[in-house]
Amino acid sequence: MFPSAESITPNDLAVSAERCGFESVFFPDHTHVPLGDGSPGYSGHDVPEYYRTTMDPIVAMTAAATATTNITIGTAVCLVAQRDPIILAKQIASIDQLSAGRVTLGVGAGWNDEEMRNHGTEPSTRFSLIRERVEAMSAIWQQKEASYQGEHVNFAPMWSWPKPVQRPRPPVLVGGGGPTVLKRVISYGDGWMPFREGTDQVGDPLSGQVEEFEAELGWRIGELRRLADAAGRPRPSVTLFNACPHPAALDRYRSMGVDRVVFWLPTAATNPTLETLHQLRTLLR
Repeated sequence: MFPSAESITPNDLAVSAERCGFESVFFPDHTHVPLGDGSPGYSGHDVPEYYRTTMDPIVAMTAAATATTNITIGTAVCLVAQRDPIILAKQIASIDQLSAGRVTLGVGAGWNDEEMRNHGTEPSTRFSLIRERVEAMSAIWQQKEASYQGEHVNFAPMWSWPKPVQRPRPPVLVGGGGPTVLKRVISYGDGWMPFREGTDQVGDPLSGQVEEFEAELGWRIGELRRLADAAGRPRPSVTLFNACPHPAALDRYRSMGVDRVVFWLPTAATNPTLETLHQLRTLLR
């Protein structure tokens, strides 16, 4: 959910989700929305209001983590290309400590070029930049005296605590659906977070478009496993973001190898959001 000053708070959402028996809650990341020049898809006037008003995900995660005891707290996704890796490493490690090891870090490249440029990031370099920043954060999390030398990220040996509770690091889920995303997962991720386009389809009409998406998803999960086996590494997990909240759809996701599904809750005041949460719980029982 995109938490805002007008929505249910992240801590109340996480507490309610935990009581309902859900496994995790995820928060998105947009520092701002550039007004843009009116280009389709990039103008600030084209995006929903909740993109403009969403809270910082690190703050939202902290509030959710300190209010709960069991539920996993994650980002879907953190725009690492727009964040300092030394600071982000400390923030994620701190939340992992506060939550006793319940953090999952979803990472992504983002889609708004002007937003990236406002942070000093050249969009054409974002994929290599994210890889280096995740690798650099992993070094900070795992090494007593961490150092990293890359094209975009460089720092000499240093001390940085706290270290995460989870070892060797909190799980890193690589978001995206582009042609190179599976290679990126194998390169520096622990899991893949693909995105299902469209609105929730509670009636689960298995249309041609849905069949095409699920056929492609199933093939890519198989390809991800083959790449992992060829690299001699454990098979990455698969978290489907914006999954269809219907038992028949969940059965299909499970059969194709999806490990976790994430449902998109509307950004609304407390009562409508809690009603949706309880409807999901009832529907999926």
